[in-house]
Amino acid sequence: MAPTGGPPALRGPLVPVLVTGPSMSPTLRHGDAVLVRTGGRPVRPGDVVVAVFRSRPDLLVVKRAVEPRDGGWWLRGDNEFVADDSRAYGVADVRGRVVARWWPRPGRVRSR
Repeated sequence: MAPTGGPPALRGPLVPVLVTGPSMSPTLRHGDAVLVRTGGRPVRPGDVVVAVFRSRPDLLVVKRAVEPRDGGWWLRGDNEFVADDSRAYGVADVRGRVVARWWPRPGRVRSR
């Protein structure tokens, strides 16, 4: 998802992002396109977010915020069989909050 040299910048109040991989299934699937709000209300536990792990600054990820930790967020994927989240990479810095899925199945992304 990210070019060499770091993740793409999220520019603007609403940014389209393409989901890759199975880690957020069944909430989001590979190929889904989501809208990410880069401002607005603060992130809360249960929100689906776009973030960068501090240990993997080249990788932009879509995960669920679990809890604030060490000035960032502890993140988990919704797919219990995939562990490419904070369990593997540690704390992440949130870049924005996913507010809607617009392709291929429109709808709000629910917080837990």
